[in-house]
Amino acid sequence: MGSAAPHVYAPLPLDPETFTAESRSVIDFLDGYYRDVESYPVRPDAEPGRLRTLLPDAPPEHGDPVDVILEDVRRHIVPGLTHWQSPNFFAYYPMNASTAGFAGEMLSTGLNVVPFVWAASPAATELEGVVVDWMCKLVGLPDRFLFSGGGGGVLHGSTCEAVVCTLVAARDRALSRLGHEGILRLVVYASDQSHSTFQKGARIIGIPPCNFRVIPTSAASGYGLTVDSLCSVVDADVANGLVPLYLCGTVGTTGLGAVDPVRQLGEVARRYGMWLHVDAAYAGSALICPEFRDCIDGAELADSVSMNPHKWFLTNMDCCCLWVASPAVLTSALSSNPEYLNSISQGGGAEVVDYKDWQIALSRPFRAMKLWVVLRRYGAAGMRAYIRRHVEMAEWFERTVRADQRFEVVAPRRFSLVTFRLRPRYEGEQHAVDTMNRKLLVAVNASGRAFMTHFVVDNKFVIRMAVGGAMTQMRHVRDAWELVKEKAKEVGALSTEC
Repeated sequence: MGSAAPHVYAPLPLDPETFTAESRSVIDFLDGYYRDVESYPVRPDAEPGRLRTLLPDAPPEHGDPVDVILEDVRRHIVPGLTHWQSPNFFAYYPMNASTAGFAGEMLSTGLNVVPFVWAASPAATELEGVVVDWMCKLVGLPDRFLFSGGGGGVLHGSTCEAVVCTLVAARDRALSRLGHEGILRLVVYASDQSHSTFQKGARIIGIPPCNFRVIPTSAASGYGLTVDSLCSVVDADVANGLVPLYLCGTVGTTGLGAVDPVRQLGEVARRYGMWLHVDAAYAGSALICPEFRDCIDGAELADSVSMNPHKWFLTNMDCCCLWVASPAVLTSALSSNPEYLNSISQGGGAEVVDYKDWQIALSRPFRAMKLWVVLRRYGAAGMRAYIRRHVEMAEWFERTVRADQRFEVVAPRRFSLVTFRLRPRYEGEQHAVDTMNRKLLVAVNASGRAFMTHFVVDNKFVIRMAVGGAMTQMRHVRDAWELVKEKAKEVGALSTEC
């Protein structure tokens, strides 16, 4: 007879002593990472498929100690990462992390509750209602978005989910009048600066692609959507028997940080019976500062508003606030009530919130804990100071770019985003200038000393400098400018210095 197979003991995955020791190992690893992150190239020089050559083809039969796993993270994973928390990361928009956000995430994942209905975790559900009301007040939204004002909010994973949910609510509200066949007549409107997620969301919910209107903007309006351009398109659609469904207004567009006139768009939306959604994913964080509050003027005319604390509000991924003025319209489109989710003790007869009916998925993490810890730890005053510090850095960068005759600021700075490029020296050399700016951006990013991204507006290739990293200080912004000047000279831009 062959020898017996060795006995394998089932793990005790939440043994308190092991939990403490292994968690400490992870925290020590992250401590070292954050101490060293500035020394890493912001974007790796990685080739597709590299990691697969370094890892086994199959999982281990027997587990490894945490220290061995962390060593593989250090050797194989970290070198292939783009370091979003580097103080020299100026690409896309910031994706903030913080000690408080990490602590909140640890509490959330450690408690590991699933608050899809109130009964599944009453305190988690109620904390979410509290923090979305807190955030509603902080960013200056009208009372109609508070639970006490007849509205309410929910924490999603991203703006993309918020957009799909509000599109579904608007669609079902319209189809209750038109009948299901009316979906072929529904039209969605956005500007050419709106996020692409609106087109994706419209496709997902069944809006014909030919019924999505992308309305041009121009420098004359600061690349904001104008009422005249919107109304001309809407009027033409109505004349052709189509039904205006949904309008996207943005506070802080992705490419340029442009701001749409919320009040004017709201008045148009009311006139045509459209759902108005205000996307403030990035710039919503700045609305906690009174000096930016005019950007949301007219929000009382909106049906929904969203912003992402995981971008510029020190809340680790993922966290998106969505507020709706009429929760019943949202939940009637998204709710389901299978018997296995009904609880005989659900709220003792009192009206409660079941967040499964405010989102696409059933299961959901305890995001409220994370945002609550951030708000408790830093407070409103601390967060305002944090936002203003980044805005001041961006103001300095914008002034410095304008002072160099080789460069131009393409659109006036909004919040903490600066868009710039090497300017044409002669009339008619647009293609050559675009080529030089592309080379400049490649050279900056290839240096590993900073990471920026680009945008194209009015057929111009422009470089985006998005200030907002949790570890970014003024010296990093100054160093980024010195790097830009250095690489501009390398790609052939003549210095203006004597």
